[in-house]
Amino acid sequence: TSITSAKIQVNGVHLHYQQTGEGSHAVLLLPGMLGSGQTDFGPQLKSMNKQLFTIVAWDPRGYGQSIPPSRDFPPDFFERDAKDAVDLMQALKFKKFSLLGWSDGGITALIAAAKYPTVIHKLVVWGANASVTQEDVRIYNGIRDVSKWSEKVKKPLEEMYGHKYFAKTCEAWVDGISRFAEKSDGNICQQLLPDIKCPTFIIHGEKDPLVPQAHAEYIHKHIKGSR
Repeated sequence: TSITSAKIQVNGVHLHYQQTGEGSHAVLLLPGMLGSGQTDFGPQLKSMNKQLFTIVAWDPRGYGQSIPPSRDFPPDFFERDAKDAVDLMQALKFKKFSLLGWSDGGITALIAAAKYPTVIHKLVVWGANASVTQEDVRIYNGIRDVSKWSEKVKKPLEEMYGHKYFAKTCEAWVDGISRFAEKSDGNICQQLLPDIKCPTFIIHGEKDPLVPQAHAEYIHKHIKGSR
């Protein structure tokens, strides 16, 4: 039941991950914006059933302990994360695995499930969105300045990154994700949702301050058989 922590080279970068459990069902945990396995999934790494599952939590490139490189947000950053995530699991010799993704990690998981259907077993996403509206951009700009964040949310990230990297990367994220709203339909991965064939469970918090509920309803409507 111990948690191992290691790095592995994938697509030219050294990705950090944590792994625990010895179950036959492999699960990858995908953190949200600025998150890491440790900050976003501490309770899951500790408490998920270690007999049923082998649990892997990763730090996407430029996040957590997967630095260097510094995090950047080119137009295809979600696709890049999806490829990194799948290639990481294959480098760890998992032939088939499930994805649990929250927020940006949920978007990454949706793209991975659509693009690599033969290796994804099941999918759970929460706080995810498949497009960006002008209203979303307004919400994102409200969190651009990290000095206004609550102490509870800010503290672990400042400890992990230092204030400068944390503040700069948050601003870069707001700019990067806001770019999707410049397209007519604000599309991130809407066209991919019908390609998702694995069993899919969508969770959404009614009080989610960053992602309006309409996003979850859209994803549910466009993934056939999702719950």
